[in-house]
Amino acid sequence: MNNVNNIAENFGTLYHPKSALVFYETAGTETDMYVEHFDMDSNGTPINAHPLTVKEANILAKALQTDEEKSTAFLKPKGILPTNILHINPSENGSVLWFTKSMKRQLYFTENLEIPNGMAEVPAMLWFANKRSLKIFALANSRRPTEKTELFYAPFFNVYEDGNVCMGTVDVNIQNSNYIEEFIEKWEDYFFNSYFSHLMNEHNPINGNCVNLWKSLINTEKQFPKEALKQANRTLKIKTRTNTMKKIWLKIKNI
Repeated sequence: MNNVNNIAENFGTLYHPKSALVFYETAGTETDMYVEHFDMDSNGTPINAHPLTVKEANILAKALQTDEEKSTAFLKPKGILPTNILHINPSENGSVLWFTKSMKRQLYFTENLEIPNGMAEVPAMLWFANKRSLKIFALANSRRPTEKTELFYAPFFNVYEDGNVCMGTVDVNIQNSNYIEEFIEKWEDYFFNSYFSHLMNEHNPINGNCVNLWKSLINTEKQFPKEALKQANRTLKIKTRTNTMKKIWLKIKNI
């Protein structure tokens, strides 16, 4: 009889009671509710009864986040929000607007263009993407754009006049669990790691010949010529509207 086993040792994590809530409700047709919070002593006995505070309610709300809410959480930053983010819609079908500065990028071209693959400087760019599609424009400089910033056509093949990118056979795979940093990195990789092949609907995105432009820039130290950028007659515009709740959306506005 002295061989008493502690069965708790066979459990996983052992939880100890820390606090309890008691809900009181008035009788009648128009009911009112009151919540009282109890601490627990080492024996699990309720002590220190007091009304539920705002701080305690916030802690409770955070603890009660459901698995469904976690699975639909989307586009959260890993830490401090990256400075190149202009707008986030973090809903399940959300989107991001961001910009990148002028920089060297590895570019790939199909054989029919007769442009060698290699490194070249690309202009500053404006990116707008959701889980399924990407829209891009070029910027005249690397400063953070405002709603009045003039947009230029992205000087690349496979981009429509409205900025939409033809992804071809690229397998776009954006997950609900993606952090915003991963989301941005994936879209930039999808775009620059695919092969540029042709102009879309005979839309020439630059002032000049697009093939000759990239032939002159690939594997050189040349800066991207700003005079090659063609005005898209668009600006960036951010608006707000209030219905039952405040909504924010983005619009690439035609001038």
